[in-house]
Amino acid sequence: MDSPRWLPLESNPEVMTKFVNCLGMRPTWQFGDVYGLDPELLSMVPRPVCAVLLLFPVTEKYEAFKHEEEEKLKGQPQDVSPDVYFMKQTIGNACGTIGLIHAVANNQKHLEFEPDSPLKKFIVQTSKMASEEKAAFLEKDESIRVTHESSAQEGQTEAPSVDEKVNLHFIAFVNVGGQLYELDGRKPFPIVHGKTSEDTLLEDAVEVCKVFMARDPQEVRFTIIALSKDSY
Repeated sequence: MDSPRWLPLESNPEVMTKFVNCLGMRPTWQFGDVYGLDPELLSMVPRPVCAVLLLFPVTEKYEAFKHEEEEKLKGQPQDVSPDVYFMKQTIGNACGTIGLIHAVANNQKHLEFEPDSPLKKFIVQTSKMASEEKAAFLEKDESIRVTHESSAQEGQTEAPSVDEKVNLHFIAFVNVGGQLYELDGRKPFPIVHGKTSEDTLLEDAVEVCKVFMARDPQEVRFTIIALSKDSY
């Protein structure tokens, strides 16, 4: 049986904020663009930041690196906290939604939800499941799918068709227990990138993003989005 496919979500912070708000996350935290990687531009990002999303092109170089990394880590298992919420991606083009779920699920202590939030309900129901079970549960979650579809059609660029090959991918960076985790539903497990803190998460995540960019120096299709406390 073919795995389901969704429309791709645009890397638009307003669309993302509306998406999680429609699913019952209160707008006390908002997604916003990170316009550049130097300290001056990073200082313009509202603080605190509790998650960073990276949209990047899936190239041959990246796929080769991903395979090497996976083989290496299978032989040298990482110390991953049991508190990390991680899910696999089994739905085509759902990486935007999975990135948002990773960002939100690992920051429940910061974020606020409406009492009947479908997103909070999904996270609570799946929190103890294995990463593959979470993925299967998402395939059956109508409220998230419907919100994803309407959000995918709301962006500024025309949404591609469900079957169009999209070679851009979203991942999330979060701080769990003072460690920086890269959460990518196409990988078998979270990737640990060393120490971080609530104050330095953005800078620490950007350092990892720079490595992604250096791997494909000819590419310009990188977007970084931060989930920040609303400062207005």
